[in-house]
Amino acid sequence: MGIQKDILIMGIGNLLMGDEGVGIHFVHQLEGRNWLGEDIEVVDGGTGGFHLMEFFETYPTVILIDATMDGLPAGLISMIRPRFASDFPRAMSSHDIGLRDLVEGLTILGRVPNIYLFTVSIEKIQTQSIALSPDIAAAMPALEGKVEALVGRLRRERRAIEQKDVGYDAPVYASF
Repeated sequence: MGIQKDILIMGIGNLLMGDEGVGIHFVHQLEGRNWLGEDIEVVDGGTGGFHLMEFFETYPTVILIDATMDGLPAGLISMIRPRFASDFPRAMSSHDIGLRDLVEGLTILGRVPNIYLFTVSIEKIQTQSIALSPDIAAAMPALEGKVEALVGRLRRERRAIEQKDVGYDAPVYASF
């Protein structure tokens, strides 16, 4: 029996609109990374929407990567933990309505997973370009480092819970 996949890493964006596709570029660059392991699923979520609901219902933890036009310097990486549709940044890119609607639907159903949203600030949406701007391309290693660190923390927390569930932290009494 294999390890249950309980963490989803999903890139969101439009690959044909330059920096707006940073989430898609990110998940494609993860292919073959040793730190991913059997407990993680990596998915290209495209431009979001209700067709992604199954993923959000299946995984207890979802790590999203998306672009945001928030007026901050291009390449700045932020992480938030949205619990409701209103928690998503207002300046997310063109598909944010789909994600907001998805989270709203999951909230109504009582099925919102633990969501970690990494946003990468972009300056503008380039039309008809699959290349990332130099600022966004330069931010990709740092983004991977932050996502890898989060995954490591989530794994440590899961192991601690598993050990507690089987009593490893309970005192051991021996009689002779």
